[in-house]
Amino acid sequence: MADRAQAAAMTNRSVNGHTVGPIGLGCMGMTWAYGTGDTTPADHVRVIHRALDLGATLIDTADVYGPFTNEALVGEALVGHRARAVLATKVGLRTGADHAITRDGRPAHVRASIDASLTRLRTDAVDLYQLHRVDPEVPIEETWGAMAEVVRAGKARAIGLSEVTLDELARAQRIHPVASVQSELSLWTRDHLAVVARCAALGIAFLAYSPLGRGFLTGRFTSTADLEADDWRRRNPRFRDDATVQANLGLVEQVKAVAHKHGRTPGQIALAWTLAQGATVIPIPGTRKLARLEENIGASAVTLDAADRAILDALPAATGARY
Repeated sequence: MADRAQAAAMTNRSVNGHTVGPIGLGCMGMTWAYGTGDTTPADHVRVIHRALDLGATLIDTADVYGPFTNEALVGEALVGHRARAVLATKVGLRTGADHAITRDGRPAHVRASIDASLTRLRTDAVDLYQLHRVDPEVPIEETWGAMAEVVRAGKARAIGLSEVTLDELARAQRIHPVASVQSELSLWTRDHLAVVARCAALGIAFLAYSPLGRGFLTGRFTSTADLEADDWRRRNPRFRDDATVQANLGLVEQVKAVAHKHGRTPGQIALAWTLAQGATVIPIPGTRKLARLEENIGASAVTLDAADRAILDALPAATGARY
């Protein structure tokens, strides 16, 4: 069983028939949420190009990131490279003047948003158009029906969901095939393993966002002082104060122990565990730096044995809610 899981970790994956590397690239942090860092847009373009060179061809963005600036960056990066990428974006969230995020699953919003996204992304069609969150005020059948229209119009090749329940997945599937489900999955967020199993049974790609625990599982953070003043993570329950950070460092220490055994980094071990959850799972860690990108992609070559898996599977739940 462990051998089969490891073989799955090292092989390429599929999204709606498109072959992609076992690890993709989440672009959100390049322009949104995690502070400004010490990199430039030119650096981020180089990261996207290097990801394509290394086979990390699944490139994930969303209209709400920025808002809009992330899609514009990705669109710029893919000029002359579009055919090399499996391009995914999302719809269904809005950012207000006070930066509050609200859900909008109205069909009219879907129809207007895809055209705006295509303009920013400088492409005629995206490979994957995802519903960022289900709007509780709009039946999922209505939102999903509008997204199916986007496919029929040739503006998206496939559609996917994010952070959905098994019931929502089934309801959408009855309307139009679901190509992917994107939800948080990592060693400190294992809430969606039942959805992972359902996706595996149905042949649906599961895009695992924040597979490094928003960077925490890499061992980079020991205090809230390690975060920039405008970093969104300062408002996240798992980073909100030093006591919570210290409580969660116990998880990282155990990951570090496994990493030391293999001569790998904690982040690579965290990604290897996520990959080992099934052949349809595609982690999409984000980064703004070439060295970190190459480290992340190298995780697909990590071999976790049964003892490693037992240690990692037994890690306690993280302190603090996800949001």
